Amino acid sequence: MQTWDAIRARRNIRSFEDKPVAGEDLHRILEAGRRAPSANNRQWRDFVVSTDQEQLHELAKAWQGAGHVATSAVTVTVVLPNDGDERSRELDLFDAGQAVAQMMLAAADLGIGSGHASTGDKAAVRRVLRLPEDRDPAYFVAFGYPADRPLRPLQHPNRRPFEEVRPLRPLVTPKAPGRRGRRPAARRRRCLNA
Repeated sequence: MQTWDAIRARRNIRSFEDKPVAGEDLHRILEAGRRAPSANNRQWRDFVVSTDQEQLHELAKAWQGAGHVATSAVTVTVVLPNDGDERSRELDLFDAGQAVAQMMLAAADLGIGSGHASTGDKAAVRRVLRLPEDRDPAYFVAFGYPADRPLRPLQHPNRRPFEEVRPLRPLVTPKAPGRRGRRPAARRRRCLNA
């Protein structure tokens, strides 16, 4: 598949075939996540790979939206440091999202479906994966072959029309000669809703 086809074919898969993901394909998916952009090149995310069915069933119980983890061929848990620094946390979550997106696109390119989820009960996930307290399981990404139909580029995805997805007008107008500061708040709000 080409990149654009993989972007158009990727969809969240919640039901998987009972078929393993080949080791070389899993390596490629993980490599895509490893190569994802990282703020200041920090690269503080780690990937914990789970293929054991008992472990996958336990992980699926950690969050109401993670039931598909139980039937996946493999689930990657993205793990971050838990150092209490709010600014670092914000960067780490953004970086983790970048890694998740790249892994999902790499999987789609291989015809492998994926579905992401929050980890919910982090203490339970730490217990199942035997993670230390200073590590935070942030996201699950379940991988496997779709049970319903193979991945193909979608012609009419269930998304807002492109015309509705547009940049907002600026909140601040450029300073004109003789003017100071920003528009009054009421005018800023009207401008956004125009």
